[in-house]
Amino acid sequence: MTETSSGQLDVLDWRRHVHALYAAVRSIEDPREAHRVWTRGREALLRFHPASPVPKDEKNRYRGPRIGSYNADFRFVVPVDPAPRVEFEVETGTDGTVRFERVGVVSLSQIGTLDVWWLTSYGGGLFIPVRDALAGSATYGGGRYVIDTAKGADLGGDLPSLVVDLNFAYNPSCAYDPFWACPLAPEGNVVDVELPVGELTGRDHLLDLFQLFDSS
Repeated sequence: MTETSSGQLDVLDWRRHVHALYAAVRSIEDPREAHRVWTRGREALLRFHPASPVPKDEKNRYRGPRIGSYNADFRFVVPVDPAPRVEFEVETGTDGTVRFERVGVVSLSQIGTLDVWWLTSYGGGLFIPVRDALAGSATYGGGRYVIDTAKGADLGGDLPSLVVDLNFAYNPSCAYDPFWACPLAPEGNVVDVELPVGELTGRDHLLDLFQLFDSS
Protein backbone atom coordinates (compact mmCIF):
# COMPACT_ATOMS: atom_id res chain seq x y z
CA MET A 1 0.00 0.00 0.00
CA THR A 2 1.41 3.42 -0.92
CA GLU A 3 1.76 6.21 1.61
CA THR A 4 -0.89 8.22 -0.25
CA SER A 5 -3.51 5.48 -0.28
CA SER A 6 -2.76 4.71 3.36
CA GLY A 7 -3.37 8.35 4.27
CA GLN A 8 -6.61 8.46 2.32
CA LEU A 9 -7.87 5.33 4.05
CA ASP A 10 -6.94 6.87 7.39
CA VAL A 11 -9.16 9.85 6.54
CA LEU A 12 -11.96 7.48 5.54
CA ASP A 13 -11.62 5.69 8.88
CA TRP A 14 -11.63 9.03 10.72
CA ARG A 15 -14.88 10.02 9.02
CA ARG A 16 -16.45 6.66 9.84
CA HIS A 17 -15.58 7.19 13.49
CA VAL A 18 -17.00 10.73 13.44
CA HIS A 19 -20.24 9.54 11.86
CA ALA A 20 -20.51 6.76 14.45
CA LEU A 21 -19.77 9.16 17.30
CA TYR A 22 -22.52 11.56 16.28
CA ALA A 23 -24.94 8.67 15.71
CA ALA A 24 -24.28 7.67 19.32
CA VAL A 25 -24.82 11.28 20.44
CA ARG A 26 -28.19 11.44 18.68
CA SER A 27 -29.30 8.16 20.25
CA ILE A 28 -28.80 9.39 23.84
CA GLU A 29 -31.80 11.21 25.30
CA ASP A 30 -29.89 13.05 28.03
CA PRO A 31 -27.88 15.86 26.37
CA ARG A 32 -25.43 15.97 29.26
CA GLU A 33 -24.61 12.26 28.90
CA ALA A 34 -24.43 12.67 25.12
CA HIS A 35 -21.89 15.43 25.67
CA ARG A 36 -19.79 13.16 27.89
CA VAL A 37 -19.76 10.51 25.15
CA TRP A 38 -18.82 13.11 22.54
CA THR A 39 -16.05 14.55 24.71
CA ARG A 40 -14.44 11.15 25.26
CA GLY A 41 -14.79 10.24 21.59
CA ARG A 42 -13.32 13.49 20.30
CA GLU A 43 -10.40 13.27 22.71
CA ALA A 44 -9.62 9.74 21.58
CA LEU A 45 -9.73 10.70 17.91
CA LEU A 46 -7.52 13.76 18.33
CA ARG A 47 -4.98 12.01 20.52
CA PHE A 48 -4.65 8.63 18.86
CA HIS A 49 -6.16 8.45 15.37
CA PRO A 50 -3.63 8.51 12.50
CA ALA A 51 -5.74 11.09 10.61
CA SER A 52 -5.88 13.47 13.60
CA PRO A 53 -5.12 17.08 12.61
CA VAL A 54 -2.70 17.30 15.56
CA PRO A 55 0.76 17.28 13.93
CA LYS A 56 2.67 14.04 14.41
CA ASP A 57 5.58 15.75 16.12
CA GLU A 58 3.18 17.14 18.75
CA LYS A 59 1.22 13.96 19.41
CA ASN A 60 3.41 12.75 22.29
CA ARG A 61 2.86 15.89 24.35
CA TYR A 62 -0.71 16.61 23.25
CA ARG A 63 -3.03 16.10 26.24
CA GLY A 64 -6.36 16.34 24.47
CA PRO A 65 -8.80 19.18 23.82
CA ARG A 66 -10.03 21.58 26.48
CA ILE A 67 -13.79 21.26 26.49
CA GLY A 68 -16.04 23.34 28.72
CA SER A 69 -18.49 21.82 31.17
CA TYR A 70 -21.95 21.16 29.79
CA ASN A 71 -24.38 24.06 30.17
CA ALA A 72 -27.99 23.43 29.14
CA ASP A 73 -28.51 27.18 28.53
CA PHE A 74 -26.52 26.82 25.31
CA ARG A 75 -28.69 24.05 23.81
CA PHE A 76 -31.42 25.04 21.34
CA VAL A 77 -33.96 23.20 19.23
CA VAL A 78 -34.98 25.75 16.66
CA PRO A 79 -36.55 25.96 13.20
CA VAL A 80 -34.55 27.05 10.19
CA ASP A 81 -36.18 30.33 9.19
CA PRO A 82 -36.04 31.58 5.59
CA ALA A 83 -33.46 34.17 4.59
CA PRO A 84 -32.36 35.78 1.33
CA ARG A 85 -30.01 33.66 -0.73
CA VAL A 86 -26.35 34.65 -0.49
CA GLU A 87 -23.13 32.76 -1.12
CA PHE A 88 -19.64 32.67 0.25
CA GLU A 89 -16.54 31.00 -1.15
CA VAL A 90 -13.38 29.58 0.39
CA GLU A 91 -10.19 29.14 -1.61
CA THR A 92 -8.26 26.03 -0.62
CA GLY A 93 -4.97 24.61 -1.77
CA THR A 94 -6.31 21.08 -2.12
CA ASP A 95 -10.01 21.34 -3.02
CA GLY A 96 -10.05 24.47 -5.14
CA THR A 97 -12.91 26.88 -4.47
CA VAL A 98 -15.43 25.59 -1.94
CA ARG A 99 -18.82 27.28 -2.22
CA PHE A 100 -21.63 27.63 0.29
CA GLU A 101 -25.16 28.93 -0.16
CA ARG A 102 -27.28 30.28 2.69
CA VAL A 103 -30.48 28.30 3.11
CA GLY A 104 -31.83 30.06 6.21
CA VAL A 105 -31.07 31.29 9.71
CA VAL A 106 -31.56 29.98 13.23
CA SER A 107 -32.40 32.30 16.11
CA LEU A 108 -30.80 31.49 19.46
CA SER A 109 -32.32 33.23 22.48
CA GLN A 110 -29.97 35.68 24.22
CA ILE A 111 -27.25 34.93 21.65
CA GLY A 112 -28.42 36.06 18.23
CA THR A 113 -28.89 34.53 14.81
CA LEU A 114 -26.62 32.21 12.88
CA ASP A 115 -26.70 31.69 9.14
CA VAL A 116 -27.32 28.14 7.98
CA TRP A 117 -25.22 27.23 4.95
CA TRP A 118 -25.41 24.48 2.36
CA LEU A 119 -22.20 23.10 0.86
CA THR A 120 -22.85 23.16 -2.88
CA SER A 121 -20.11 20.66 -3.76
CA TYR A 122 -20.87 17.03 -4.58
CA GLY A 123 -22.89 15.42 -1.80
CA GLY A 124 -23.66 18.73 -0.09
CA GLY A 125 -24.35 19.21 3.59
CA LEU A 126 -25.50 21.71 6.21
CA PHE A 127 -22.84 23.89 7.82
CA ILE A 128 -23.20 26.13 10.87
CA PRO A 129 -20.02 27.73 12.22
CA VAL A 130 -19.89 30.30 15.03
CA ARG A 131 -17.39 32.91 16.14
CA ASP A 132 -18.06 34.41 19.57
CA ALA A 133 -16.76 37.25 21.73
CA LEU A 134 -14.06 35.00 23.20
CA ALA A 135 -12.51 34.33 19.78
CA GLY A 136 -8.76 34.78 19.85
CA SER A 137 -8.57 34.29 23.62
CA ALA A 138 -10.58 31.42 25.06
CA THR A 139 -11.97 30.16 21.74
CA TYR A 140 -10.36 29.70 18.35
CA GLY A 141 -9.94 33.00 16.51
CA GLY A 142 -11.42 31.82 13.23
CA GLY A 143 -14.55 30.40 14.83
CA ARG A 144 -15.74 26.90 15.59
CA TYR A 145 -18.08 24.42 13.92
CA VAL A 146 -21.38 23.38 15.48
CA ILE A 147 -22.90 21.45 12.58
CA ASP A 148 -21.09 20.09 9.52
CA THR A 149 -23.17 17.23 8.19
CA ALA A 150 -20.84 16.58 5.24
CA LYS A 151 -18.29 15.41 7.83
CA GLY A 152 -20.84 13.66 10.05
CA ALA A 153 -21.26 16.41 12.67
CA ASP A 154 -25.05 16.29 12.90
CA LEU A 155 -26.80 16.79 16.25
CA GLY A 156 -30.23 15.85 14.90
CA GLY A 157 -33.64 17.47 15.21
CA ASP A 158 -37.03 16.89 13.62
CA LEU A 159 -36.79 18.86 10.40
CA PRO A 160 -37.34 21.68 9.70
CA SER A 161 -35.97 22.18 13.24
CA LEU A 162 -32.36 21.52 14.19
CA VAL A 163 -30.60 20.79 17.44
CA VAL A 164 -28.06 23.60 17.73
CA ASP A 165 -26.11 22.75 20.87
CA LEU A 166 -23.15 25.06 21.31
CA ASN A 167 -21.67 22.70 23.92
CA PHE A 168 -20.61 20.61 20.92
CA ALA A 169 -18.82 23.47 19.11
CA TYR A 170 -15.44 22.16 18.00
CA ASN A 171 -12.27 23.56 16.49
CA PRO A 172 -11.65 23.11 12.76
CA SER A 173 -8.58 21.16 11.70
CA CYS A 174 -6.70 24.35 10.77
CA ALA A 175 -6.69 25.29 14.46
CA TYR A 176 -4.18 22.48 14.93
CA ASP A 177 -2.21 22.59 11.70
CA PRO A 178 -2.15 25.29 8.97
CA PHE A 179 -1.80 22.47 6.41
CA TRP A 180 -5.59 22.27 6.55
CA ALA A 181 -7.69 24.90 4.76
CA CYS A 182 -10.90 25.47 6.72
CA PRO A 183 -13.90 27.70 6.06
CA LEU A 184 -13.94 30.32 8.81
CA ALA A 185 -17.12 31.82 10.25
CA PRO A 186 -18.48 34.51 7.89
CA GLU A 187 -20.16 37.71 9.12
CA GLY A 188 -23.58 36.11 9.60
CA ASN A 189 -22.08 33.59 12.01
CA VAL A 190 -20.36 36.05 14.34
CA VAL A 191 -22.04 36.83 17.66
CA ASP A 192 -21.07 39.45 20.24
CA VAL A 193 -21.64 37.27 23.30
CA GLU A 194 -19.23 34.92 25.05
CA LEU A 195 -19.69 31.18 24.48
CA PRO A 196 -17.51 29.49 27.14
CA VAL A 197 -18.66 26.00 26.15
CA GLY A 198 -17.54 23.43 23.62
CA GLU A 199 -13.94 22.99 22.56
CA LEU A 200 -11.84 25.84 23.90
CA THR A 201 -8.42 27.17 23.01
CA GLY A 202 -5.41 25.54 24.63
CA ARG A 203 -2.58 27.84 23.71
CA ASP A 204 0.02 25.18 24.36
CA HIS A 205 -1.14 23.11 21.42
CA LEU A 206 -3.40 25.21 19.18
CA LEU A 207 -2.45 27.64 16.47
CA ASP A 208 -4.41 30.89 16.32
CA LEU A 209 -4.27 31.93 12.68
CA PHE A 210 -5.39 35.41 13.50
CA GLN A 211 -2.36 35.90 15.73
CA LEU A 212 -0.16 34.53 12.96
CA PHE A 213 -1.64 37.02 10.52
CA ASP A 214 -1.20 39.89 12.96
CA SER A 215 2.48 39.05 13.43
CA SER A 216 3.27 38.75 9.73
